[in-house]
Amino acid sequence: MNVNLNDKPTIDQLAQLFAARKDSLDDHLLWLSQSGEVRLDRLPPNSVEEEFEADLPSMRARFKVYRRGQGFVGKKAAADTEFVGRVLQTLQQEWPAARERQAVKVIDPLN
Repeated sequence: MNVNLNDKPTIDQLAQLFAARKDSLDDHLLWLSQSGEVRLDRLPPNSVEEEFEADLPSMRARFKVYRRGQGFVGKKAAADTEFVGRVLQTLQQEWPAARERQAVKVIDPLN
C-alpha cells in the first residue's frame, strides 16, 4: 500500500499502512519522504532512529518512534479513526514545509 501526500490520501488509506504492521513484534518509525511518500517501517532491533534516518537521505520528517507493545501500530491502531485522522492531519500540515527542507524534522505526535 503506497500512501503519498500529493495524492490526497484518505484516513482509510493511511489506516491500511498501520494495519499491515504488528505492534507486538517491532518498534516502528513513521516517516515522510521528499517525494511525499508516507512510510511506516520497522526499526531493526537495537537500532536508534538517528541511524535509520542517516540511511534514508530522502527522509524529510518523521514521528517519534512507536515503541513495540504501545498500541500505535497494527489492526487495533488502524481501527482508531480518530488517531489515524490526527496522524494524517499532522502529516498534511507538515508536508508543505517538509518538501522544501533539507534536514529532517522530528514530529512529536502527542502534541
